[in-house]
Amino acid sequence: MKRASRIATRARLAEDRGSISLYFAIITIATLVMAGLVLDGGAALAARERAADLATQAARSGADALTPTSLRGAPGALQADPAAARQAVNTLLDAAGANGTVTVSGHTVTVAVTVPKHTVILSAVGVEDISQTASASATALYGGTTQDGG
Repeated sequence: MKRASRIATRARLAEDRGSISLYFAIITIATLVMAGLVLDGGAALAARERAADLATQAARSGADALTPTSLRGAPGALQADPAAARQAVNTLLDAAGANGTVTVSGHTVTVAVTVPKHTVILSAVGVEDISQTASASATALYGGTTQDGG
């Protein structure tokens, strides 16, 4: 009687053999994917914030590069020097390790910045690049917050 009970117990255990290994493999993969989403997703958000910050700084830097003649003219006639603005923006972006484009239109400088970023964990599943882009514009103003100097 005991022998039959032992045989029945072994048969039941044989059916469950290896099921914990499958469960462990699935949980491990799910945990790695979640860690990748958290870590690389956070890195993508940080890269987006950095791109926006650099775009704002670069646009302000470019708008500060004014033509000498506009500095001597009427207060509302400030003009950005396109060559000096591009040079100022490129200097800032090179120092930050980012890429960007500059557009100068009168007294407004618009900058689009791309911050390169590669994944750490998600590269294992084929997601390699999480580079982020942002753009900003800055306008050269005379005096306070208006072009009239008020």
